[in-house]
Amino acid sequence: MLGAEGETSRVQYTVVDGKGGYFQNVRRLPEFSSTAVVLCGRKGAVRVEGENLTLGKYALGDVAVFGKITAVRREE
Repeated sequence: MLGAEGETSRVQYTVVDGKGGYFQNVRRLPEFSSTAVVLCGRKGAVRVEGENLTLGKYALGDVAVFGKITAVRREE
């Protein structure tokens, strides 16, 4: 598991090697391509980088990102 902040206003996530990741507390999705996704919460955002990225679910603050995730970086 790649880290997660305990604060509920920040985007929390779990990444499964080779499968994708599950992201919670997402309010906006300002950028999406097959190589990068930016997910914004109330406080801060994360940038997901990888290959063949697709969205599997985007509802009620939860986002499933499928594909090979190579990096997740916090953006403030």
